[in-house]
Amino acid sequence: RLYQIPFGMPNCEDESEARTLYLVGDFSAPAEFFVTLGVFSFLYSMAALVLYLRFHSLYTENTKLPFTDFCVTVCFAFFWLVAAAAWGKGLSDVKAATRPSTLISAMGVCQGDGVVCSAGTTPAMGLANISVVR
Repeated sequence: RLYQIPFGMPNCEDESEARTLYLVGDFSAPAEFFVTLGVFSFLYSMAALVLYLRFHSLYTENTKLPFTDFCVTVCFAFFWLVAAAAWGKGLSDVKAATRPSTLISAMGVCQGDGVVCSAGTTPAMGLANISVVR
């Protein structure tokens, strides 16, 4: 939800007051899908572990239970692939929206003749990149 993140833009004509701008974009849906699927995968794996260890005889005697477990695991694997792809696309959109050159081009004060604007820092995206690889 980048639209909730404010940043100050200096006002060159009146240096005492800075205008507040907001980033553009809402990329929360892919991230929420990715996290929700991760939580459900964890809960299912814990339930399956209890079933394997505590109720081993029930698992071996019932022929439908292993097949059901296999089908659920395949569904989780497919949805994990979809969630990782969605979060990867969402992350690339976040990177594009927070790129310093994009932010500078959105500032009207930087469009004047003879005005040179530069970013003070570049966003660190290393941990976000690692989250997609997982």
